[in-house]
Amino acid sequence: MPAETSTRGLVEIFTGDGKGKTSAALGVALRALGHGLRVHIVFFMKGDFPYGEQKILSEISNCTVERFGFQDFVDPASIRPEEKEEARKALEAGRKAMLSRKYDIVILDEVNVAVAWKLIDVDDVIKLIHDKPKNVELVLTGRYADPKLVKLADLVTDMVKVKHPYDKGILSRKGIDY
Repeated sequence: MPAETSTRGLVEIFTGDGKGKTSAALGVALRALGHGLRVHIVFFMKGDFPYGEQKILSEISNCTVERFGFQDFVDPASIRPEEKEEARKALEAGRKAMLSRKYDIVILDEVNVAVAWKLIDVDDVIKLIHDKPKNVELVLTGRYADPKLVKLADLVTDMVKVKHPYDKGILSRKGIDY
């Protein structure tokens, strides 16, 4: 069976407790950029923090990046209105990019967490999926992927944590983990 071209976009989800969800999505982006495709990445809840991937991706032609959220981590037990507003703006930015016809791939990084923590409503993400143009690849990342989203997706990868350095007290390392 011949390989299908990028004229058919699918919905991909990278989720689970293991490391590598964002890395997998960025791998999709890197491969696509290498083939001349156009990529737009929306980072939810990763606003001002100095993530290395955001810096380098913003320097690559055919790739655009938008960041939403704040440098401090969101506390799911105490969601602030401004955090919900940032997530709403991120989802709207993703929708706008997806419908613009400027991009072949749109990545919504950490959107699953935003849904799980009630920063945005799952029905709004479902509507986004239903409104997706058939030629756009839509990639959703983050822990806690909602079962409704999993059901709609074409590809779902669950990153399973077997062992993690954090369990031994090793904190995230610049250039390796962020």
